[in-house]
Amino acid sequence: MARVIAVTNQKGGVGKTTTCVNLAASLAATKRRVLLVDMDPQGNATMGSGLDKSDLGLSGYDLLTKRATAAEVIIPAEASGFDIMPSNGDLTAAEVELMNEIGREHRLRLALNSIRDNYDYILIDCPPSLSLLTVNALSAADSVLIPMQCEYYALEGLAALMNTVEQIKESVNPNLEMEGILRTMYDPRNSLTLDVSGQLNEYFGDKVYRAVIPRNVRLAEAPSYGVPALKYDKASKGAIAYLALAGEMVRRHGATKTSTPVAV
Repeated sequence: MARVIAVTNQKGGVGKTTTCVNLAASLAATKRRVLLVDMDPQGNATMGSGLDKSDLGLSGYDLLTKRATAAEVIIPAEASGFDIMPSNGDLTAAEVELMNEIGREHRLRLALNSIRDNYDYILIDCPPSLSLLTVNALSAADSVLIPMQCEYYALEGLAALMNTVEQIKESVNPNLEMEGILRTMYDPRNSLTLDVSGQLNEYFGDKVYRAVIPRNVRLAEAPSYGVPALKYDKASKGAIAYLALAGEMVRRHGATKTSTPVAV
């Protein structure tokens, strides 16, 4: 059964969608079966996986409003190596339609239950806000992965996010765990980066991934070609960093399958 991981941070611009797309591709390269769920109305994960968000047959909107099942919405992102549940701006309408529905915060979890056995990992890309969509993602998830930059304001945002996770545990999903904290846009030449990184290690210990994601031009360029960095330039520092993250994640979970990357 798949491990469901919500990738979230209430602060925008921290590499959340970049992490979802590239981690999904890297896990797929280790021969894991991966589903990426785009729960952000911006649809950036959908576009970054090679799909046109303006030309979708079915989307996350249809799933949350019970117009379609998970199996009907999911399509292969062939260029990226994993499956995706695509989304676009219609997701905003789903929030409005679900406003007065009983059990609205569990729609995604119930939908994913029917297909969890088909995957090893399900990654959920969350919007950068505490909306009903984010609550659905956290309700469906086994754990939370938090990408963050090593800067002062990011620490304040992390404290707020941890409070949110605790509230979700108390009210919606008591089994929700911390998957890990991922340091993104990492620049070891910056003293503030090193200071914040040290504080993270002090307070969160082994929940901080050893793998760090550097600032990398290839990571920024890849979405415009509709592919992960691993498919765009597998020798780039960004692609290598996400492969390292995937390997570390698989080892943490004690997976038994081979983790040797396949040719890309």
